[in-house]
Amino acid sequence: MLGIVLFLFSGAAGLRLFLTSQQHTQIGGPYTLVNGHGQTVSQADFEGHYTLLYFGYTHCVDVCPLTLATVSAALDELGKREQNIIPVFISVDPERDTPAVLQEYVERFSPHIVGLTGSESQLQPVMKAFHVSARHHAPNGSGYLVDHSSLLYLMDGHNHLVGMIPVDASAHQIASELRRLLPSP
Repeated sequence: MLGIVLFLFSGAAGLRLFLTSQQHTQIGGPYTLVNGHGQTVSQADFEGHYTLLYFGYTHCVDVCPLTLATVSAALDELGKREQNIIPVFISVDPERDTPAVLQEYVERFSPHIVGLTGSESQLQPVMKAFHVSARHHAPNGSGYLVDHSSLLYLMDGHNHLVGMIPVDASAHQIASELRRLLPSP
C-alpha cells in the first residue's frame, strides 16, 4: 500500500514538473462552452481580462472545493487588482455538471467565479489544449469519482498562458504569485 501511495505522489509530482516546464505556447487554446446560465461562452468573451482557470467537478470531495475557496481568498487578498482577473471553473464531469448545478456550486465560493461546462465532445479539445487528464472510477458503493490533474492556469487578456500555479498553495502564496505574474499597476 505504501508503495502505491509513493508511486501516485511521484507521478503527480512528475506531471506537475512536466506541465510547468512546457513552453507556454503549447498550453491553452480557443474554447466554446456553456456557463451556469446556459449561455455560450468562448475565450473571446474574456478578452482584455486575465483568467485564472481551474478544471474540476462539483462532486469532488476535497481538492476542488478547497481550491475554489483558496482562489477566492487569494483574489480577495489582491483587492482592486483582482478586478481584472476572472476565475473560471471548467467541469471535467459533464454528465453530472449541468449548467444549473455548476452555477449553484461556484456561487458557494464567490459570485465572481464563472462556471463552464459542455458536452464531452466540447470539453475534450479544451482539456487536451490544457493537458488536463480526467479518469472516472467507481469506489465501493454507488456513484463515481473523477481523478483529474489539478493546476491553476493564469491566462492573459489574449488567451495566452502567463503561468501555472499549484493548487496546494495557500491563498497568500497564490496572491503573491499572481502579483509576480501580473503587470505592475
